[in-house]
Amino acid sequence: VFATLDHAFPKGPDSRTSTRMLSRFSKQRALDLTFVVFRWHEVNNYELNTYHYNAAIDSCANANMWTKAWQLLGAMAQRSVELDIITFNSAISACEKGSTWDTAVEFFRVMVQSEVESDTITFSAAISACEKCGKWKKALRI
Repeated sequence: VFATLDHAFPKGPDSRTSTRMLSRFSKQRALDLTFVVFRWHEVNNYELNTYHYNAAIDSCANANMWTKAWQLLGAMAQRSVELDIITFNSAISACEKGSTWDTAVEFFRVMVQSEVESDTITFSAAISACEKCGKWKKALRI
């Protein structure tokens, strides 16, 4: 697959094209392709920005892979890539779909600590994660 990508993008992809590609794979629930393209960026030292990570984390949410979402958040922090509301909403949604209330609450805590503004999606996903696991008291604290 790398050879096909190298052929299609001999000078490397532009950021917008990469983001669209990753987002399309996410919507198609093609997690493997998402991470092939993501890895291709890493191997070739192509830019990976907030939008790329958000698309990959959204892919994790669609595939119920909250552990991979957690890893991507860590990689973002390690590489000083900005975490935004979409980053956290996608990560919390991944936890909600994977019924991992404690990780959803942890993502929410990190979001608040990072001073990233939350919205209705944030609260809905975090509360839903708690509710799905019977942790309604935790949901009330959010």
